[in-house]
Amino acid sequence: MPKKERMRFVSAEQVAQLAGVSRSAVSRTFTPGASVAPATREKVLRAAEELGYHVNDLARGVLANQSRLVGIVATRPEVGFRAHLAAALAKLLIRRGSIPILVNTGETEEELLAAQKMLIGHRAEAIIILSGSPPASFLELAQRNGQPLVVIGRSEPDADHVRAGNSEASHKAATALYESGRRRLAVIGSNTGTPAIVERESAFLSTAEALGASVVVARGDDSDYDGGVTAGRALFSNKIKADAVFCANDQIAFGLMDVVRLETQLRVPEDVAVIGFDDVPESAWLSYRLTTFRQDPLVMAQRAVELMERRLDNPDAPAGSERVIPELVIRQSFRP
Repeated sequence: MPKKERMRFVSAEQVAQLAGVSRSAVSRTFTPGASVAPATREKVLRAAEELGYHVNDLARGVLANQSRLVGIVATRPEVGFRAHLAAALAKLLIRRGSIPILVNTGETEEELLAAQKMLIGHRAEAIIILSGSPPASFLELAQRNGQPLVVIGRSEPDADHVRAGNSEASHKAATALYESGRRRLAVIGSNTGTPAIVERESAFLSTAEALGASVVVARGDDSDYDGGVTAGRALFSNKIKADAVFCANDQIAFGLMDVVRLETQLRVPEDVAVIGFDDVPESAWLSYRLTTFRQDPLVMAQRAVELMERRLDNPDAPAGSERVIPELVIRQSFRP
């Protein structure tokens, strides 16, 4: 069996030999702001292009005790809105010259700290958390190492954060359903107890009760399609005559709608109006045509990157906060 050859990247020394210049001239050519004669630069760039040479950014990061790595930490990043948010973050980070690293982790303190230590060990310039509740030790470790930390979806007193206008959207949902004549309302969340889910549940509940509507709460184990199915079955198997349901996210709404249409004699929206939250692409599918509150992943990602850049420029600045108010997108599952 032939011996497997080790991968060999083109070195700066090879470029120097082909260009007929010194190794330091190659280094200066690829160092922004460094002084190098135009003729020398031209020879180096021509040789680099011929050989396919690229600067070893990893080695530079080690020498500078930092890197352009940015950690994106998320639980189940492939699900729902988080998938689109992670994709938007990666796109913006690459555009600014950063290298995004997606860390798929859990929500326990041990898992989060393990992810953080790995990113600190690789000298990541910042961490962006899409989900989970970072413990105090997580924040303290980031601060001790001077590592910017941005949290999306929850607020932390000592961290920059981006949040959706959960309470505003939930208040609008309850009011719109009530004003359309719906009086038996329900809200579906999950047992995960994430800050966003809790805020959406409680704001809808308090608004509905203040308006004088009857309202019940149902929850699945997780904030996903299966959670919507579980909560929907619990809701309608108990013969609760809910005529409108606000779901804490679109994945939950899809599960609920399938239960209503396939396992009951009820119709959406004639018998049961449904409103979701996030406006993931599937919301516009003909099978659902879900009325929902739109979170724009690109806007959320942009705000997070801006906070990160602000922190990199001014490490001692007070914690920054951004709040993005979702827009109601009207489709067929509920029309005010």
